[in-house]
Amino acid sequence: MNAPSQQLPLSYAQQRLWFLHKLGGPAALYTIPIALRLDGELEVDALEQALADVIARHEALRTIFAETGERVSQQVLDAVAFTLQREPQLSLTEAAAQPIDIAGQIPIRAWLFVREAGSHVLLLLLHHIAADAWSLGPLLRDLTAAYSARCAGAAPCFDALPVQYADYTLWQRELLGDEADPNSLMAQQLAFWRAALAGAPEELNLPLARPRPATASHRGAHQALQIPPALGGQLQALARASGASLFMVLQAGLAALLSRLGCGNDIPLGTPVAGRGEQGLEELIGFFVNTLVLRTDLSGQPSFRQLIARVRAFDLEAYANQDVSFERVVEALQPERSLSRHPLFQVAIVLQNAPAAALELPGLTMAVEPLASTVAKFDLTLSLAEQADGGLEGEIEYSLDLFDAAAVALLGARLLRLLRSAVADPDAPLHSLEILDRAERQHLLETCNATDRPIAATTLPALFEAQVACDPGAPALLCDGASISYGELNARANRLAHLLIGRGIGPEAIVGISLPRGFDMWIAILATLKAGAAYLPLDPDYPPARLAAMIADAAPALVIDNLAACAADGYPSHNPGVPLSPLHPAYLIYTSGSTGVPKGVVVSHAGIASLRAAQLEIMKLGPGSRLLQFASLNFDAA
Repeated sequence: MNAPSQQLPLSYAQQRLWFLHKLGGPAALYTIPIALRLDGELEVDALEQALADVIARHEALRTIFAETGERVSQQVLDAVAFTLQREPQLSLTEAAAQPIDIAGQIPIRAWLFVREAGSHVLLLLLHHIAADAWSLGPLLRDLTAAYSARCAGAAPCFDALPVQYADYTLWQRELLGDEADPNSLMAQQLAFWRAALAGAPEELNLPLARPRPATASHRGAHQALQIPPALGGQLQALARASGASLFMVLQAGLAALLSRLGCGNDIPLGTPVAGRGEQGLEELIGFFVNTLVLRTDLSGQPSFRQLIARVRAFDLEAYANQDVSFERVVEALQPERSLSRHPLFQVAIVLQNAPAAALELPGLTMAVEPLASTVAKFDLTLSLAEQADGGLEGEIEYSLDLFDAAAVALLGARLLRLLRSAVADPDAPLHSLEILDRAERQHLLETCNATDRPIAATTLPALFEAQVACDPGAPALLCDGASISYGELNARANRLAHLLIGRGIGPEAIVGISLPRGFDMWIAILATLKAGAAYLPLDPDYPPARLAAMIADAAPALVIDNLAACAADGYPSHNPGVPLSPLHPAYLIYTSGSTGVPKGVVVSHAGIASLRAAQLEIMKLGPGSRLLQFASLNFDAA
């Protein structure tokens, strides 16, 4: 490997890949594996020479990235000794997952696997810092020309490239200008993105199969997805009628599905753009692709046709501001950074439109050899390509940290169902578009709602007293290291209840309880209920004005704020036996007042038996179980 002849700045897209390389080290996440099956009489030496010819032709393939002090630069090597690994000790899958250390290695490697007599698989591995999907076309075209020449015993005679990647890097910086200059393209486009993405959600509430880890592993898999020709044709027709592209219709469909699955009405999706606006870049291998964040507004229950119009309006502005790199947009917006998720968006959508690369080598039949996906850059990526019959084929790439195959298959099926519903009635509101099949609908509406249980009508004091009779010595409450049994708690509550009855407290009365958390609070609650009254929780930490307003509105018969002052020790400890109906009030709870003045809501005993049975079943509670009372007594579900 010869010494570098040039040291040049990185493009803005390369800077982010370098940062990720430094953050996590070499990783297969940033490589592009291409496996080609070659059937026929292969001239291996000619193939190796042809690969070297392509590397010599494209500076991006013989560039390393190294730091000098605090700077990192592209260092284009004058020449490299390239070797095709002919007898790899790795499997095809293992080789495809190999990382490339871009600080010391050129960003391309190649292995040749022998399948059988007259059949080989060529695996090319390129680092994304030097290539993108559009690069595969010129790569294979140049490889074909070079191999043909080498098989004939000659060096290839390429037409001169008009520019190299280093020229693009310098041109890009000149085009965008200085961000400090408000008239520069950089400043103007960043201003657009700051406004366009202001307030966008930093993380979508996706229907995850498991919790998001603190650090993403980027392990991934994929699920095939196929849109049949009939539906593909309907989507195309809807796009034309809406003055939009097929991509915009697909984006609207994916955003609508995510919204229906609980992700809200503000859906940012990522998508790549080729970044090859100049004709001189078309035959160049390099990393030109940029990523745009397409924000989709689903507020106000639009129809699918209206949503397409919103998508079209945003996308056209986004495309007009695509020159500034995604990396600079992230720096400008400064979202909260996390190792668990991608910044600004977690779901991407791709409609492949890179020209199909010609798979031709003289004397050989070539075909793409499928490679299993083992990485995922984002939580989810929907990738589709148009087919000659009008359909679309592709896949959903997904993070194994978050999803399993069944969940993603269900996601794909629901997307197809929504799209069919949308093209059938594009003017229907989004909430009416079908996403469930008959079995799912039956499960949600019937099976999940089959919750009837034979539960006898009763009251809370009766339920508590039955538990006391069952096991009076069992601990009822644990607080600050102390405990009180069911029998003792019942006796103390009974004494206070008899005191309250003696003061005229009974059914339909209200007793305010203003006590801190502890045994006394629960004694006061049970005593109030045993006396037949309803309790009104009055949090001692509430603002005095709020407490005064609640007392004035509810007009409680009395307020218990000091249990010791009640002097109930001389009263009987047996159950009072006050006749009480499930329809009598059990407690009075006040709303937060977030929609106006707090309002008192009276809750009867009628639902308490059902609530108790449900909690026992859901939480699997039984003898010896402990339940943490995490909520304040003033919370309506406490």
